[in-house]
Amino acid sequence: YSNWDAQLAEQDHSERSFFHCTAWANVLAETYGYKPFYFVKDESGALRSLLPLMEVNSMLTGRRAIALPFTDNCAPLCATKIGFKELFRNAIELGKLRAWNYLEFRGGQKFFAGMPPSLSFYGHSLDIPQDDSAFFGQLKSSVRRAIRKAEKSGVRVEISRDFDAMKNFYSLHCRARKKHGLPPQPFSFFKCIQKHILAKNLGIVALARLEKTPVAGSIFFFDGGPAIYKFGASDETFQHLRGNNLVFWEVIRWLSKCGAKKLDLGRTSIVNEGLRRFKLGWNAEERKIEYFRFSLQQKKFISTEDESSGWHTGFFRRLPLFVSRMIGQVLYRHWA
Repeated sequence: YSNWDAQLAEQDHSERSFFHCTAWANVLAETYGYKPFYFVKDESGALRSLLPLMEVNSMLTGRRAIALPFTDNCAPLCATKIGFKELFRNAIELGKLRAWNYLEFRGGQKFFAGMPPSLSFYGHSLDIPQDDSAFFGQLKSSVRRAIRKAEKSGVRVEISRDFDAMKNFYSLHCRARKKHGLPPQPFSFFKCIQKHILAKNLGIVALARLEKTPVAGSIFFFDGGPAIYKFGASDETFQHLRGNNLVFWEVIRWLSKCGAKKLDLGRTSIVNEGLRRFKLGWNAEERKIEYFRFSLQQKKFISTEDESSGWHTGFFRRLPLFVSRMIGQVLYRHWA
């Protein structure tokens, strides 16, 4: 499909998201070398059903197909369960030929009725307001106070798409990952996001600054459909200034001016009550996001464990940041 993104935009799929488009596929393929296998069904040259997969081939974690790596939610786009089953059977046959250990689907619960999910998360989304003053009044009082505090403290938000803004965000990202006991993604990943997404006006970096110092930042994707909050980070030293709250507020106002109707806040671990409260404070609607993993060896859907927390978090908190960055550079391609 030479006009893939235009074909997607024409289809009336309620779960179509930015992650189904070519820009995100290019980021994953160029950064990590994943091989795309997108199963489609068309009618008269028009794309009707889609099951996007990326093959991850790792000496450490094995060979498998994921829809899609480093993606919070990427449901199959099929009008009926029968249409999905046809694409699923085709994916199984290819998986046998390519020796995949399993297929992992991130979202699309309606196609897996009765199957055990491998993982479950909270998902949140909110309607973008046309009237920001009315929307502000609907926010939790703690969120309103945080926004006002940031403004009174002299924090200001800049919305940008340039490479320097991405570098500033990455510095915040590395500090935040250390705080949470996780290695940061390689900078090459964010360079590709800037190249394939931000530089093509498909996303933004929003940075909160105190004078010239970045104190918080977030990355959002927006291609005319639902906007997506993808990454957030902050400097713990300035946490009391509530820069993250001001970033969200200014981006919501910016999205409203751009004509966005909805903002997807991504997934939240079931055990991360703090992040869940933060998202609910914006009057967000909560739902469940479920992943499903089909083992080709066992020929059935299997359960797994959320590996976002555990013994390794304490280990990475103690590591020097440059060492953690080196580990992240090596591991993320295998982790997916």
